[in-house]
Amino acid sequence: MTKKPQHPLLLIEDDTALAQLITDELEAEGWTLHAVNELQQARQWLAEHQPSLIITDLRLPDGYGMDLVHDIMDAFSDDNDPDRPGVIVITAFGSVPQAVEALQAGADDFLTKPLDLDHFLLSVRRVLDNRTMRHELSRFRALSRDQGFHGIYGQSEPMRRLFEQIRVIGRANGPVLINGESGTGKELVARALFQESDRAEGPFLAVNCAGIPQELLESEFFGHASGAFTGARKSRKGLLQEADGGTLLLDEIAEMPLSLQAKLLRALQDGSIRPVGQDTEEHVDVRIIAATHRDLKQRVDAGEFREDLYYRLETFTLQVPPLRERGEDCDLLAQRFVQQHATAQDRAIEGLSNEAMQLLRQYPFPGNVRELQNIVERAVAFCTDAWIQPTHLPARLHEADERSNSEGVTTQTGLLPAVNGSGRSGEQLLHGTEMPSLEDLQRRYVSLVLDRVKGNKRQAASILGIGRRTLYRWLDDLQDAPDTKEEPPA
Repeated sequence: MTKKPQHPLLLIEDDTALAQLITDELEAEGWTLHAVNELQQARQWLAEHQPSLIITDLRLPDGYGMDLVHDIMDAFSDDNDPDRPGVIVITAFGSVPQAVEALQAGADDFLTKPLDLDHFLLSVRRVLDNRTMRHELSRFRALSRDQGFHGIYGQSEPMRRLFEQIRVIGRANGPVLINGESGTGKELVARALFQESDRAEGPFLAVNCAGIPQELLESEFFGHASGAFTGARKSRKGLLQEADGGTLLLDEIAEMPLSLQAKLLRALQDGSIRPVGQDTEEHVDVRIIAATHRDLKQRVDAGEFREDLYYRLETFTLQVPPLRERGEDCDLLAQRFVQQHATAQDRAIEGLSNEAMQLLRQYPFPGNVRELQNIVERAVAFCTDAWIQPTHLPARLHEADERSNSEGVTTQTGLLPAVNGSGRSGEQLLHGTEMPSLEDLQRRYVSLVLDRVKGNKRQAASILGIGRRTLYRWLDDLQDAPDTKEEPPA
């Protein structure tokens, strides 16, 4: 699916009928178009606007279309400049030398009249897609120079708010609770807090509370003395001791056993710890950052997490937004991961095609940034071209796209219940007192379909099961027909 450009399209064509046909076709596709019939008008408009695409005839009343093409190309030193508009030249007097001249000058396509509408629309989509790719590549290259915020990449409003909170909380010294779904990057946030703090010169340790056997948890956290238990041949420091003067991240804090939570609370309150098998206490200076994808308050209510520890941990709280709430960060991260994995796999891949990026944009990413990274890594491995295509993406993205399309499509059976707002269904019209002619029914139904699809003639022709030229002919015939739209008496 071609992404609709932010800037309008410019048409320069002095054949009024053809200009109207092109205007109808392009606007029916959802593009914004400005049409003029002379070069001077085009130059005046271009002085104030920046189009995505210029479609120009060669022979115009006040000059030669190629003059404008040369002027456009002269204005951009690089043909790959992302801001350069696409150019399609059309003419009724096409020749091989003219086509060569146009393409060598920088035009993206050269078409002859009479226009094949399907081929013309295909050319428009291709030229706009190429321009979009130039933009994506330009942004991709700019991104490669962006070091992010302590390794976290994001430009969306939720991420900007998060970065500002990290700056403020990083300067404090109290414990922090980081909430967020799995795969959102909670450890990266913890590391950013560490880098923003006065402890940045000290150690940073991270431990997954769910990944340590329960019988070893106390020793792992608080250390043990020599001979404290079988196999303890010498004393060993625990995580809290090793992180002294720095920061300790307790990931998946909700999985910590209640028996250990009480001892952790003591360490948080006064910095006192007692290694296993040791009679004396030790003092440590450690900032605790806890992270979880679970609702700790619900765990407290269920008796699975200590209330006093919960309130101590939530002195400062950060919420990491899921990827689906981060807007265009999906584009930014995807391109970043393409660069990362293409380099790692020694692949010459520029980025993602517009169609592939569209699939990523509409996918909800239940696994968040981690899932996106895994998808891109797989796509890079399967891609044999310069651009990743939809076929390189997992089936679940295509299935999500199909579900989205099926939910957004209005069924054709629902198009005929009410005709011209009369509230009468097709069956009522046939069996009621009103007996319209077939011509009248056709006129009403065509009008209804056009109204439902907001004037999109391509979509209307598809619903009606006819070609667009047939639809145009019907509309011409129906405009000449007598008006029979009067409502029957109630």
